[in-house]
Amino acid sequence: MPINYYIILSITLFCIGIVGVLTRRNAIIVFMCIELMLNAVNLLMVAFSKMHHLKNAAINASAGSEGQLFVFFIMVVAAAEVSVGLAIIVMLYRNTHSVDINFLNRLKH
Repeated sequence: MPINYYIILSITLFCIGIVGVLTRRNAIIVFMCIELMLNAVNLLMVAFSKMHHLKNAAINASAGSEGQLFVFFIMVVAAAEVSVGLAIIVMLYRNTHSVDINFLNRLKH
């Protein structure tokens, strides 16, 4: 499959994530959109890694695995980020009974 398809899919997913982060006020949906943007970048990393090492595939069977390893570490860090973020959202909901992001501005005073 040509790399252009992966690039178009990744750009589409990333743009959907940006629109979701900028327009939505629900904290859970914002976190889901951030994860969507991270997955779009991960898709591009794996695709470019495979494209870059495609010429070495006959010599080395594990060509292109560096990008997949890097994506694995990004997913581990993203899972830790989501667990901390969801814990913050749960504490916010317990205190305010809302997950609206705009309500965080009221907590300053």
